[in-house]
Amino acid sequence: MTDNAKSNEQEQKRPIFDIARIYNKDISLEVPNAPEVFKTLDKWTPEVKLDLDLKSEDLGENFYESTLRITVTVTNEEKVAFLCEVSQSAIVHVENIPLEQALNIIAPTFTFPYAREVISSLVNKASFPPLNLAPINFEALYIQRKQQEEAAKAEEKA
Repeated sequence: MTDNAKSNEQEQKRPIFDIARIYNKDISLEVPNAPEVFKTLDKWTPEVKLDLDLKSEDLGENFYESTLRITVTVTNEEKVAFLCEVSQSAIVHVENIPLEQALNIIAPTFTFPYAREVISSLVNKASFPPLNLAPINFEALYIQRKQQEEAAKAEEKA
């Protein structure tokens, strides 16, 4: 094999993860109990519920859309203060990387900071106290989900 052929083969097997675009796919902020909820801000003891969802779509030619949806529901004194939902998407080019890991670990690791900033900005503009979401370890979440799936399969066989 010639050096040029070896170089081409190595180039073809090189891992590729490129972000073509990051964008907001959907943004929503609801304050269902306004203006009454603002009367209780002096007794602000919020309960924060965070839900995450990941979806992906094959766009062809090794391009994928990866969407991270974050829903934050904050209650204060047992009433919903606000509900914020952000779907942050990325179009990514993936080759020679396990696809499931690229779409469930790498892509949301890149899109999360954007979604976190949008949520923080929306909450601020709605005149609530600051909400800064902690970083999320998507690799740990992925491993945990895989372990749960394996446990469920083992339970079905038993």
